[in-house]
Amino acid sequence: MTSSKIIFITGCSSGIGYTTAHVLKQRGHQVICSARKSIDVMRLQQEGFTCLQLDLADSDSIKGAVKELLILTEGKLDVLFNNGAYGQPGAVEDLSRDVLRSQFETNFFGTHELTNLVIPVMRQQGYGRIIYNSSILGFVALKFRGAYNASKFALEGLADTLRLELRGSGVHIVLIEPGPISSDFRKNAMQMFQDNVDPNLSVHQSTYQAMVARLEKVGPAAPFTLPATAVAAKVLAAIEAAHPRCRYPVTFPTYLFGFLKRLLPTAWLDRILVSVE
Repeated sequence: MTSSKIIFITGCSSGIGYTTAHVLKQRGHQVICSARKSIDVMRLQQEGFTCLQLDLADSDSIKGAVKELLILTEGKLDVLFNNGAYGQPGAVEDLSRDVLRSQFETNFFGTHELTNLVIPVMRQQGYGRIIYNSSILGFVALKFRGAYNASKFALEGLADTLRLELRGSGVHIVLIEPGPISSDFRKNAMQMFQDNVDPNLSVHQSTYQAMVARLEKVGPAAPFTLPATAVAAKVLAAIEAAHPRCRYPVTFPTYLFGFLKRLLPTAWLDRILVSVE
């Protein structure tokens, strides 16, 4: 067992964040959670977690949460796990500027602002780990996931750059790259689709019917789906490794498409990706 770390995790109301918080706490680490809704904050506190309210789409919320976090930890932080995010389904041509902006506010800009607020703390300490929960969709694109694809591609580019810029500082940058994971992600994505896309006005109306059926399906909707504990195991490895890897793929599709992206010409890979639902 390594020494206990102070770890801050975003997006802990369910799924990967919730499971990872439990795994790390059981491992003996000091976990501080966050969630966007006050009802989820209270629920996590009742479960024994220290939990802060944090909305990644709100700059004031981010600044307030970090201020409270550093009071709780006496100005120290070993690990930031940037997990909070959501998926906005829909064909690119059906996504308005405002809808795309909202996707980036949470998945990219909020995560960036939060990270920049903790980097000085880690620089002063001379150590720290910033872990980003990316996706298989951070390096390959799938149809009708354009907003999410774009936000995760951007996140990977930012993380790769930050890793170079922090070299020698003692602060390590890590990307976790899940594939299909059992969580509330599809349920939340379905709500975002209903809120922001009118299928009756789209040339993709018939295709959306199949997409909605997949989003509403109970249980795994894709082959090789793993539980959220699979991601938690990779996060734990990245935290406790003496020298963490830059990337930790999760699930067979992540490994497979990472290999195919390096091996195949783009046009060949497109022929495979266009058939993936």
